[in-house]
Amino acid sequence: MGGVDIDAFIATNRTSWDRIRSLSIDASRGVRRLSGDELDELLVLYQSVSGHLSVAQTNYGDTGLINELTSVLALARGVIYRRRTPPAAAIRSFFTEHFPAAVWHLRRYILISALALVGPALLVGVWLGNDSAARDQTVDPELAANIASSQFEEYYSSAPAAEFQSRITTNNIQVSFLAFASGVMLGIPTLYLLVMNGVNIGASAAVMHHYGQGAKFWGLILPHGLLEISAIVVAGAAGLAIGWSIISPGDRSRTNALAAQGSRSIVVVGGLVIAFIAAGLIEAWITPSGLPTWARVGFGLGIGALFWSYVLVLGRSAASRGLTGIVGEQPQTSSSRPAPAVTGARSI
Repeated sequence: MGGVDIDAFIATNRTSWDRIRSLSIDASRGVRRLSGDELDELLVLYQSVSGHLSVAQTNYGDTGLINELTSVLALARGVIYRRRTPPAAAIRSFFTEHFPAAVWHLRRYILISALALVGPALLVGVWLGNDSAARDQTVDPELAANIASSQFEEYYSSAPAAEFQSRITTNNIQVSFLAFASGVMLGIPTLYLLVMNGVNIGASAAVMHHYGQGAKFWGLILPHGLLEISAIVVAGAAGLAIGWSIISPGDRSRTNALAAQGSRSIVVVGGLVIAFIAAGLIEAWITPSGLPTWARVGFGLGIGALFWSYVLVLGRSAASRGLTGIVGEQPQTSSSRPAPAVTGARSI
């Protein structure tokens, strides 16, 4: 089929795709949001859009179109087949399927977010580390000397561990929510937040290295920093994805694109709370501990590797089953079929 044919196919059926997505997102927040007529409509649309997916797979082979239809059908299927789930099973599903799938779906934005943070950190670190005049203008020399001699290390024991952990965890969660929520402003504040975090890391590294405290800097940063920075990068990616859904919604309306990406990003930020709690625990108890530097750094490297292995391996697996991280999705199965009668939908 030619390009004109697929364009006509999309134009003819776009309204149905937008409608089933809208109904499914509403129902994922509570089935009672839908009236009986809307539940009937959802079932009819499910059958219709399933046919559209078959046509797209057979005649067009457009990966973007097939992925979109697969995603919207998975979301609708999650509503149609919803059952009361025990809390433990729901929590397990969130952390083994939905959260990793949402992170995997954001992988391109994660790369951009990482570059926005790590790039400035490297540039500023190298620049200030090699330009004493610029370093002295950026950080007061007396303050820099105090930071290197004691303030940087003393910060990690500036309060009782439990209090310090609570303070750090709260701050990190606030930063992640800010990075996520500011995405609605086209992602510009999100980028600014990431860049400034990178600048601060680079400046601190330059000061510590200049005064011969480079080993101390990395020994104190790496135990908790790899997990903490990873979580900030992922939160930033969620914000950037929201911003891009507004700038370039694709074939969807901006409202639908924003609703879908917003739902997915909420899953991401919700899952990151656990990562920030873990990072806070490490920063309060492991970073300032008397353990050898190699042990603390090795612990941090291991935790960072574990986090990325978890989200990438489980995320790719979940994505292969049709999950994208949107609230209410259910994994695809070859035997999945829509409910045979409207009464079945009303008993959800």
